[in-house]
Amino acid sequence: MRIFMKGIVIAGPTGVGKTDLSIKLAKLFDAEIISGDSAQIYKGMDIGTAKIKPCEMQGVKHHMIDILEPIKKYSVGEFQKDVGNILNESEKDNKNMIIAGGTGLYINSVTNGLANLPEGNMKLREKYMKMSAEELYLILSKVDPEAAQEIHPNNKKRVERAIEIFEMTGEKFSVLSKKNIKNNNYDFLKIALERDREHLYERINLRVDLMVKEGLEQEVKFLYEKYGDILRKINIIGYSEFIDYFNGLCTYEEAIESIKRNSRRYAKRQFTWFKNDHSYIWYNLDKMAETDIISDIQNKFGA
Repeated sequence: MRIFMKGIVIAGPTGVGKTDLSIKLAKLFDAEIISGDSAQIYKGMDIGTAKIKPCEMQGVKHHMIDILEPIKKYSVGEFQKDVGNILNESEKDNKNMIIAGGTGLYINSVTNGLANLPEGNMKLREKYMKMSAEELYLILSKVDPEAAQEIHPNNKKRVERAIEIFEMTGEKFSVLSKKNIKNNNYDFLKIALERDREHLYERINLRVDLMVKEGLEQEVKFLYEKYGDILRKINIIGYSEFIDYFNGLCTYEEAIESIKRNSRRYAKRQFTWFKNDHSYIWYNLDKMAETDIISDIQNKFGA
């Protein structure tokens, strides 16, 4: 018999107040916190990712923060595996766990699982490179018509991957990609936070101003001098804009305004992502007192 452990997800757009609530809930439920933020895994990227400071943790143990140098690649599959290991260890101690962050794809890989698809095959990739998009799409239409209906003919990369999966496994990509495997025994109560749009954007703008005051420019400069252009390829808001400034592509003031604008746009995308997942319970921090939200979560978590 499979026994499910209990956990909480606290998701939502950047700047909404996830960190503060996660600490309060972790202390209430004697839980540990796993960061669900794809940027906070990188060492040295502290100010620009709004990474929680040790003094703010209030004794709550945090995971998935500062695990990699910024030059290292990291995938959603690796995140799922690493978090799965943490959850499996926590299960031994019957520990409540909280995932707090805004990277929907990463969080979803833990709560819902990922399809177990094989690694890419270089020989097959080389073969596909010699073929046109039309030829590849014709093959896909024959071996996996369902996938052909879902994938645009011009999306050559996805067409190649779908054919590759079929050639390697003999099974359709359209079927395998929907067979998610969840590598943990935690059943998550999924919470999402929101605020009134104008207030959220105001909070984001103020947070960027605070980041600049705390030394964001110096942080980016140090990392850029250490890692070079590879840092630009990570494309994290707050870092990319200052690198453009260092290279004379924009003024200092334009860099800061770009950070604010890109952060607001990112918040909008996050909001859309989580709203599309109807398993989340939403709380508006501008319309409901935080104490009432915590009380409601406590009732739902204990049910």
